Amino acid sequence: MVVLEQINNSADVKKLNQAQLEVLAAELRQEILRVVSQNGGHLASNLGIVELTIAMHYYLDLAPGPDEIVWDVGHQCYAHKLLSGRREQFDTLRRLDGLSGFPKPHENPADSYVSGHSSTSISVAVGISQAARQLGQQKKVFAVIGDGAMSGGMVYEALNHGGDLRLPFTVILNDNEMSIAENVGAMSKYLMRLRSNKRYRHLKDRLTRFLLKRKRLGKSFYYGLERFRDAVKYFLVRGVLFEEMGFVYLGPVDGHNIAELLETLRLAGQIEKPVLIHVITQKGRGYGPAEADPTKFHGIGSFDLLTGQTSPKPPSWTDYFAEQLLKLAEAEPRLVAVTAAMPDGTGLAAFQKRFPERFYDVGIAEQHMLTFAGAMAARGLRPVVAVYSTFLQRAYDQLFQDICLANSPVVLAIDRAGLVGEDGETHQGLFDLSMLCAMPNMTVLAPRDAAALQQMLDYALQLGQPVALRYPRGSAPTLAQYPLQPLVWGKGEILRRPPQAKLGILAVGDMVQNSLALADWLAERSVTAAVADLRFAKPLDEELLCDFAQSFGRLVVWENGVISGGVGENILALLQSRGIAAEVELAAFPAEFIPHGKPEQLFARYNLLPEQLGERIMQRWQL
Repeated sequence: MVVLEQINNSADVKKLNQAQLEVLAAELRQEILRVVSQNGGHLASNLGIVELTIAMHYYLDLAPGPDEIVWDVGHQCYAHKLLSGRREQFDTLRRLDGLSGFPKPHENPADSYVSGHSSTSISVAVGISQAARQLGQQKKVFAVIGDGAMSGGMVYEALNHGGDLRLPFTVILNDNEMSIAENVGAMSKYLMRLRSNKRYRHLKDRLTRFLLKRKRLGKSFYYGLERFRDAVKYFLVRGVLFEEMGFVYLGPVDGHNIAELLETLRLAGQIEKPVLIHVITQKGRGYGPAEADPTKFHGIGSFDLLTGQTSPKPPSWTDYFAEQLLKLAEAEPRLVAVTAAMPDGTGLAAFQKRFPERFYDVGIAEQHMLTFAGAMAARGLRPVVAVYSTFLQRAYDQLFQDICLANSPVVLAIDRAGLVGEDGETHQGLFDLSMLCAMPNMTVLAPRDAAALQQMLDYALQLGQPVALRYPRGSAPTLAQYPLQPLVWGKGEILRRPPQAKLGILAVGDMVQNSLALADWLAERSVTAAVADLRFAKPLDEELLCDFAQSFGRLVVWENGVISGGVGENILALLQSRGIAAEVELAAFPAEFIPHGKPEQLFARYNLLPEQLGERIMQRWQL
């Protein structure tokens, strides 16, 4: 690493000449590939934004300077981290107590804002810019947003407000889907320079005022001139939408040409109003396997750097969901599948291929997705909405208003529920139980294994009311020694009830396997425990709960979620309302933001491994 080793902070980038900047780009890609191949992470997006990141660090005066970059989603910030003083810690990326894979201000002041979800960066940039204006501060604020995130409605709310405020900030639209060849050339560069020129903008404003004052010449003449002006503008200008919202549009720009990027940033700096720079980049740039299949390398585990191949993995919960959904769709023509820009991650890609006319990708628009699905369900279709737990949070009001209040029979297939691991705080799916169980008319199912997931999906589609089916990330177990019993609404299943049991363990979903391991651990120490699979997080099986509480007097409730508002607290409230006294140990995560790390490491840190919970139980109850 000839050049990268010289970079200890953003200011060091400014000392480099053009040739050194090009070397730096190559070295950044090499370092990102090395670490991600070992630790996993988001690869294709980070390889595609290297030159743009270098140009921004060269042009801006970042921390401890006043300027700021706001990264939309934030999973493309690896080069930014390497250039802002975290090179020596980069080996710890996504590891427990190491660097996060997303921007974190507590990690480094160059990270302006916590990121993790899509379509928020422009709103943040508007807020930072307005704060600077009111406080009399001088700073350049850049929001970097991908073309995919532009499908989020929040983007246009922010563009509308930012344009109205006429704030001098810059939006960089990182477009990694369109071809460079058609748009990059002498005419594009000429128009870009022309449109950033003050005299051009002044002439444009004078022409508008002239037309407004000449209405007395006759409406037909006035409107003819106005239509001619608009026709010329629409013919020459690619960014009309942004112009109409109050932004000066520059581009398209080759996102892998550092010199061109720097010139564009300098031009944007001369404009004292909102600017949008349209940058064309290539996902996976510089690494053949990622260029050929950027979707595979969007978020990936460790892989062989030479071949790009990953180790084979057993079928996941998502795989079993996808398989069963196809089977059910063959028999039920009213079944439709809906996703918010996640057909691959949620397992709907096969459904899309098999039933394209019954598949809907609404883009990054979770609010619209739920209302859209609720309306379809109310008119006779059977929508299955596949969504990550953390992204379901973005549509809380629509879940309340347009599905539960309307009692629309929508099935929510909630993937990545519970702890997800290395993506950290913004992606942990630990809050859905608290959210869903508070909703009237909602039924919440939690499968213990692959077979139970498929059984519950079938059941959910027949229930005729809102249903949430939550399941975690990773490989799904098969608990063949516990054959499935028919599902009855609101009823759990007792898996073990040995004579003279000293306590009862009530397990939710994927914690059944851990609960059985806990019972085995206790049995080795001559402590017998009954184990029940609740199956339904809502409604609760009151008969089973009261039976366990009265029979054993000691209960453990184990769920892959937070304690606050979770199943355990709801069980405590139920027992209290029935006047049943029992000691209850709540095994769940605290109501705080859980950091990144491997799931087994995080379970261990929060004392939620079977043997750790066993020690706690034996100490508490002196068993």
